[in-house]
Amino acid sequence: MDATIITDLFGEFTPIVPMLIMLLGALIMPAVTFGSKRRNAVTAAALVVIAASAAVNIVLLLADYTGTYAELFEYDAFAGLMVLLFQTVAFLVTLVSASSTETTRLHFGAFNALLLAATTGMMFVATANDLITIFVGVELASITSYLLAAMKRNDPRASEAAVKYVIVGGMSTAITIYGLSMLYGVAGTTNIEEIAVALSTQGFSWAFGIALVTMIAGYGFKIAAVPFHMWAPDVYEGSSTPVSAFLATGSKKLGIVVFFKIFLILFVAGTAVASFATEEVQYVFAIIAALTMTVGNVVAIAQNNIKRMLAYSSIAQAGYILIVLAVMSEYALAGGLFHMFTHVFMKGGAFLVVGALICAGVGEKISDYRGLGRRAPFLAFAMLLFLFSLAGIPPLAGFTSKLILFSATIYDGNGVMTQWIWLAFIAILNSAISLYYYARVVKAMYVETGDSEKIKVPKAFTAAIAICVLFTIVLGVYPQLILDFCSDAAAALFG
Repeated sequence: MDATIITDLFGEFTPIVPMLIMLLGALIMPAVTFGSKRRNAVTAAALVVIAASAAVNIVLLLADYTGTYAELFEYDAFAGLMVLLFQTVAFLVTLVSASSTETTRLHFGAFNALLLAATTGMMFVATANDLITIFVGVELASITSYLLAAMKRNDPRASEAAVKYVIVGGMSTAITIYGLSMLYGVAGTTNIEEIAVALSTQGFSWAFGIALVTMIAGYGFKIAAVPFHMWAPDVYEGSSTPVSAFLATGSKKLGIVVFFKIFLILFVAGTAVASFATEEVQYVFAIIAALTMTVGNVVAIAQNNIKRMLAYSSIAQAGYILIVLAVMSEYALAGGLFHMFTHVFMKGGAFLVVGALICAGVGEKISDYRGLGRRAPFLAFAMLLFLFSLAGIPPLAGFTSKLILFSATIYDGNGVMTQWIWLAFIAILNSAISLYYYARVVKAMYVETGDSEKIKVPKAFTAAIAICVLFTIVLGVYPQLILDFCSDAAAALFG
């Protein structure tokens, strides 16, 4: 596919055109709301903006376009794939937002504007090659997410969740900016590749060590990695379910992309500090990954609220993806990127089922799902697929992505055995643990008895859930649909 028409039209702005479209859409959403009071019209406008941005990005991605803008943004296969991931999340959440009984009615235009702005921040991070640009993108996504968490109808838990989110997010920002300032003091630049070059001539210093620790802690809050995870269950439970889905599938990936961009470039692609710190940092991330997946799965067992259970499950999934930063290989990165995509449809789909049932008056407790297989056969079947895929049951997408990701801890891309077999064992054991609490939900839906009244849900939810079901199945049996792009993205980042 040829991207000439886009490059001729936008010139030097081509690398950031998908973000500019989203940003423009965020700015005009209040005007669209003022012109049309109908929620469906506002949603349609937001979907058109996302579709237009995604269309440009897909053309650039298929055309293997590469380019930079102002030496702050760089579009390549990695950036394009991550931008597509964030656009997919925004599309699914926007599709159901108007039909949800939880989202705000009075400020619906602002809700959509914030959603598009948050996605724009994530896309900026995906294309950024400078610490300052990454920081600004993260903060744009974070601040808008704080507001989205509070925009829920008639539920004081939303205000509590937003306050907790703001406090923890503020702490995260303070720690992060301190680490970035220390790294700038050591290297004298904020460009990541230039930092790698500068550090190659220096050696280990306490300032560099402090920068690493504070950046891991600061961005660890963003992905809810243990021990920085305690905010996630409360925020996911208190927010409206579409926002919970957005945070679990979008905001969490934002932090992971930051980790990939900074640490993989510094310690692998840039080979700047490999001589004195790579293995130590790998073990740090291996320990964090093991703790995150174990704590997330073990604590999820005790949860009776479905949203809190999915929140702890999401923490565990972040632990699986952090395996990439322990192994630090191109093969592992390709597997991690593929799991990030499958996670969007598995976890996002599960949250959408929860949101659809809330619209129908079903509660958030697992016991409220009794007899769901008879009351709402499609929703129950979809939830079964999503949960089993999250647990890694073949032939679903979660099994395929975990197989690739976990195998990277045993063999590298050349078939050589690695030192991370113990991490693979922990990951496989945790997947088995997760099957227990997922099976609790399946048991409630298909074995236990409950109300017999049929459930009707909004068509938008049905459509979004159907999309997630489709990709959960297709990516399991035909992973090359996305996996080839993941391999190209990994090569681009390491190259």
